[in-house]
Amino acid sequence: GVLWCIGAGYAPDVPRCALAASVPAVGGQMPTTDVQLLPNGVVAPILTPFEADLSVCHDRFVAHAQRLLDEGCVGLAVFGTTGEALSVATREREAALEALVAGGVDPGVMVVGTGVTNLPGTVHLTRHAMELGCRACMVLPPFYFKDPEPEGLFRYFAGLVERIGDDRLRIMLYHIPQVAGVGIPVSLAARLHAEFPEVVVAIKDSSGDWSNTEALFDIDGLTVYPGAELPLLDALDLGGPGCITATANVNAGPVAEVIRLHGSGGRQAAETAMVDVRAYRLVMQEYPAIPTMKRLLALRLDDSTWATVRPPFLPADEATGTRLEERLDAL
Repeated sequence: GVLWCIGAGYAPDVPRCALAASVPAVGGQMPTTDVQLLPNGVVAPILTPFEADLSVCHDRFVAHAQRLLDEGCVGLAVFGTTGEALSVATREREAALEALVAGGVDPGVMVVGTGVTNLPGTVHLTRHAMELGCRACMVLPPFYFKDPEPEGLFRYFAGLVERIGDDRLRIMLYHIPQVAGVGIPVSLAARLHAEFPEVVVAIKDSSGDWSNTEALFDIDGLTVYPGAELPLLDALDLGGPGCITATANVNAGPVAEVIRLHGSGGRQAAETAMVDVRAYRLVMQEYPAIPTMKRLLALRLDDSTWATVRPPFLPADEATGTRLEERLDAL
């Protein structure tokens, strides 16, 4: 979803190949494998609003989530790259997620980023999101140590599934190697889905490499989301449900309309609608994604605090945002 550029201890050991499905669910019904993760449509990797003192602003977070759903998003990817997730502490993430639910945002539309660089931390965040009723967790590979062996990555994800040990768990793998420095090879995605077919059910491919995304569609039963709207029509033609795209924070409606038209059999109409969506995206890609979208929201909502970002990002200045808005309005 970033523009196309961009403490818990271990549970006791369990057999490495034990499936989460073998463990009774606690407090929730297990979705069957033929139930779609989310309806077809656009999923917004929601921006995380900060106060001027850099604390997370829960009120703006809830309002933005509700606004995105009202504008046509079918889901929210909370604490992904666009949400500055790796700049937000564990307790802050938990409190913000709880605030969304308390504010009336349906946890069933949320896919929550929970991947950090250590397995206990990922287990902790994943269990928290699952217990809140969130639809799925979007999990990065462990990304600090570079060039890991595929077997090591497999053991990381298998360890997550086994330590959670709950039928409710649904995982969306998150592949964004140009940012994380570590990716999820197609062969690993296929192995994880084969080993845990009712748990590892989807992947978000933000690599920007269509040949990689296309190869993922060959994995039977794995739902594939491109991490931007540029390849949207190709993904829909292959049976994909939509996309997870950062620009949904500022342009959700038109992207949602492309998916709706395609789904209703209007392939030519979808192509026509895609012209403006593509043009909007290409303009946005000329700017730093996160600070720029936050500045656009600050202008549109007349709320300058929305432009706040956490270091190492720098805020986009108001003049730049104004000029960009004029360009977008002229499309």
